[in-house]
Amino acid sequence: MRRNTACIATPRHELAVPPGAGRGAGAPPRTVPVLAALGLLAGCAAGPDFQRPPAPTVSAYTATPLLAQTASAATDLGAAQSFGVGAPVPVQWWRSLGSRRLDDWIEQAFAASPTLAAAEATLRQADETYAAQAGSTLYPQVSGNLGAQRQRLNPSVQGQAGDAREFNLYSASVGVRYRLDLSGGNRRALEALAARTDHRRQQLEGVRLTLAGSIAATAIGRARLAGQIAATEALLGVQQEQLGLTRERVRLGQAAPDELLALQAQIEQTRAGVPLLRKQLDQSEHGLAVLAGQAPGATPVPDFTLAEFSLPAVMPVVLPSELARRRPDIQAAEALLHAANAEHGVAVAKLYPQIELSASLGSQALTAGALFGGASAAWALLGQLTQPLFNPGLPAERRASLAALDAAGANYQGVVLGALREVADALRALDHDAQALAAQAAADGAAREALRSVERQYALGAAGYVQVLLARQQAQQSQVGLIAAQAQRLADSITLYQASAGTPNAGAPGA
Repeated sequence: MRRNTACIATPRHELAVPPGAGRGAGAPPRTVPVLAALGLLAGCAAGPDFQRPPAPTVSAYTATPLLAQTASAATDLGAAQSFGVGAPVPVQWWRSLGSRRLDDWIEQAFAASPTLAAAEATLRQADETYAAQAGSTLYPQVSGNLGAQRQRLNPSVQGQAGDAREFNLYSASVGVRYRLDLSGGNRRALEALAARTDHRRQQLEGVRLTLAGSIAATAIGRARLAGQIAATEALLGVQQEQLGLTRERVRLGQAAPDELLALQAQIEQTRAGVPLLRKQLDQSEHGLAVLAGQAPGATPVPDFTLAEFSLPAVMPVVLPSELARRRPDIQAAEALLHAANAEHGVAVAKLYPQIELSASLGSQALTAGALFGGASAAWALLGQLTQPLFNPGLPAERRASLAALDAAGANYQGVVLGALREVADALRALDHDAQALAAQAAADGAAREALRSVERQYALGAAGYVQVLLARQQAQQSQVGLIAAQAQRLADSITLYQASAGTPNAGAPGA
């Protein structure tokens, strides 16, 4: 980024030429150089012109290359996912999850979310602030004045003889004021406001994507909790049946009391987990309602299940150079960098001369009837040049703006690095969690096969019913873990979509 005074294309302002100039003897010889110098200054703006930061030069997110596809598992939501390097991210990426109820809930949130409404209002405020500043600096300010006053004039105050006189004075005038933007300070200020408006616009886009991501992640978490509650309650039923059999065996002297106590402790531990899961399920319901702009309990919230979601087959992998141009948070950081650059130019412009022109045309008369007569005309022209001669605060202000520019540049780099890390984490999570689901599915399959084997032995009289209950417990416990692993695959897909589109990772509650 250059740090020198640069000229930019700005409208030239015509100077008022006195009557008679250019005729007869012509303009004084010194006038032409002065007009040329003013015209040159009018096309310049103090401070450096903004240059967009270069895109990241890295070509990959991780040290090791991506696999062609993730691991697969013979279970629901266990299909392999492939990576589309350079593929575009769908604008409405949540629709790839395959849940119509989720799509409808997100659309409802877009229409009623107070967070989104606040971001939209903030953007409108920024737009109007820019329009107000542009209107007051780019164009001359014209004002009208109409006045009437009663005066008493005593000649003796000025050492003159005569009696005091009282009279009315009426006036009407139109005034024009304009500050020549010779150093470009006003235009740099407008440039800064435009950049901050763009920052608000990118923030609005980030809020919209964050809202969609939060709803999708919460819906997945709600589906996971519902499945785990059902599996845990089934496990509790098996354990209670086993407790009844063990109590009977203790009565008959076939089991020790310690075995009964151990089973009771195990049951109570399982029972204690159910309220915790239900608490999280209620919290997810309240969260979904509020995200959609509704009070908790005011409207029914969908009871999402994992069965209604589908796993995206191809996950887009945005190139790092493209990521820096599409993520709203990176674009917002770039807008702040642009604003800091322009504000540095404003601080530099304060060190240069300021010229203000004003003119008024009107009339003054002692009676209202004579106010618009030819003899009552009055006019005035004023040109004022101001040059700071001694103001130690202005150089300090320039240095402060330069430090703010450096801070904005460092902040931009930090945002870019954070974005690269989020994508890298999401890509690795897709791979590792797919492997975890494959292992969990294998464990669940083994537990179910063991249960079927024990049930066949029990039917033939080769195994006792207690063994059947133990096998059922193991199968139900593996089911709880399988549900969590299935939900995590969906949550990982959401995370990569968010990282590629530019929203912070919302994360499914408890996932």
